[in-house]
Amino acid sequence: MISSDLEVLRTALDWLEAGRDTYLVTVAKTWGSSPRPVGSLLAVCADGRFVGSVSGGCVEDDLVGRLSARTFKKLPCIDTYGVTGDQTARFGLPCGGRLDLLIERLAGPEPVRAVLRALDERRLIGRRVCLATGEISLHSASAQDEFGFDGRDLVKVFGPAWRLLLIGAGQLSRCTAEMALALDYDVVVCDPREDYAQNWAVPGAVLDTSMPDDAVRALARDARSVVVALTHDPKLDDLALIEALASRVFYVGALGSKANNSRRRARLRKMGLTAEQLERLHGPVGLPIGSRTPAEIAIAILAEITALRHGVVLTTIDAAAPTQENETACPNLRASC
Repeated sequence: MISSDLEVLRTALDWLEAGRDTYLVTVAKTWGSSPRPVGSLLAVCADGRFVGSVSGGCVEDDLVGRLSARTFKKLPCIDTYGVTGDQTARFGLPCGGRLDLLIERLAGPEPVRAVLRALDERRLIGRRVCLATGEISLHSASAQDEFGFDGRDLVKVFGPAWRLLLIGAGQLSRCTAEMALALDYDVVVCDPREDYAQNWAVPGAVLDTSMPDDAVRALARDARSVVVALTHDPKLDDLALIEALASRVFYVGALGSKANNSRRRARLRKMGLTAEQLERLHGPVGLPIGSRTPAEIAIAILAEITALRHGVVLTTIDAAAPTQENETACPNLRASC
């Protein structure tokens, strides 16, 4: 689940607790080009307010008007946009796109509260809607479970927000944290060094001043966590990497040149990590796109993580990788010593 879903659920809960009629709209199926993927959510309050998105904007406006006017006689139901050329043009659906939307009236706050409670505990939870009866049920889910709609039941899996733990509170971490927040990550920056910690100021990113191994154990042990070591100080980076590589963390990366990362792997092997665990280390971290500035390096890091999250097979481009000569010259932080 992305944190925009979390915003939809939290806002819907606020409306329900205030006694307002609240509707939930889910993209059930798409054909052709679609502005939003299946599973995308929109919550609509009877007073016309809404949060989330199922299209580029025009569908939302039409839905809000129809729901406020109570034009739907039976809920839950499937409503379709983009069937005719006129609808496609009217609602801004590109290239003959079509949307099937599940529309339901939320019965009360407790089922929504239960989903949010599971997410706070970093558990995956599935939510099933039966169109025939309107019954809503919740069940435990796994990372392999996916969104599904067979015309009778719709199942959406909610999971905790992706968490990014950055080791080091320097300039590169600042750029990476700011971009990661825009990508809906829950960002934590760990740095026990007082001079770095006291200068940290990125709204929305939590600062943790514990030792890196303690931070990984406490905050980044599940498959929706990412750990990236950015301090250049082996005493700090290696502590985090030892814990992260032995855990279920989705992605583990470390800044530094190829030579530096070779030395790092040798150190970690002596500390007891297996060859299989070391194979998980992305170092040098990020895609080899010739990054030079901290912002460019942050883009490279988050681009690689994004690609892997979406199952994109990455091919190394040797021509773009730092050479031994520029590793020595250290023209960019990604190849720094």
